[in-house]
Formats: sequence, structure tokens, C-alpha cells
Amino acid sequence: SRGALPQEHGLDFQRLLDASAYKETYRQDMIRWGEEKRGADPGFFCRIVVEGAAQPVWVVSDTRRLSDVEWFRDVYGDAVQTVRVVATEETRKRRDWVFVVGVDDAESECGLDQGVAFDWVITNDGDELSLDGQLETLLQCVRGRL
Repeated sequence: SRGALPQEHGLDFQRLLDASAYKETYRQDMIRWGEEKRGADPGFFCRIVVEGAAQPVWVVSDTRRLSDVEWFRDVYGDAVQTVRVVATEETRKRRDWVFVVGVDDAESECGLDQGVAFDWVITNDGDELSLDGQLETLLQCVRGRL
């Protein structure tokens, strides 16, 4: 389950969900743990996400690896729509992002930078009108598939 890492290591699950220094302290350990689980079973986390899901549309956010995208495509075929949200490095820095060697260049952060033909690319550089328009187009597509 999602709580496995905290349970195995005595961590506070709720504090791992926020943007605190607490999470940053354990980030590399979480990445390593996740890689071990994925190495043994590439669909380990994907199956957890879909367990018990019955609604006609669901959004799986924050997919980070090619193996995850491939798993969803293998299991759900053409029903899968991949969406990449991008922002310029300048925008990301304005949002207080700072590149950290060993974290931001790890597969967990850049594993989908190559090898995926995304169905949708959404630009989120702070222009709300543009973002709303892009999201509305995506929503119309989803509604059309229901």
C-alpha cells in the first residue's frame, strides 16, 4: 500500500506529502526504495493506483517513468491519454524550484523526458487564460470519449 515506505521506516506519512524539509530529508531514500520495488515488479505502483477504481474516467497524476506509461498502455490500450505539463526553467525558478544534483536528474524526475509520445502537452507558465483554454480542449476530448 501507499503507506508501505513510512511503515517500513517509521516515517510520518502526512509529512511526506507536503513540501517540507522533512520530505526532502528522506527523498533520496524514498526514490531508492521505489526503485527497488519497481525493479522487482514494474507494475507494483500502477496496480496500487487502479485497485478498486470503477469510475469511467480517472486521472493518474505524477507518473514518472516510462515503465509506468507502458504498463497503463498495455493494460488499458487506447483509453489512455498521456498529458505532459511543462513550464520554462525561468517559471519553475520563480516558483522556488532549485536544481538538486542526485534528485532532479534522477529517473524519478526526468524518466519521461524522452521516449514518450505524449497525446497532450499543456504549458503552465502562469498565463491562466492560456492554461484554461488548453485544459478545456483536453476536457472536451475526455467528454467525447465517454
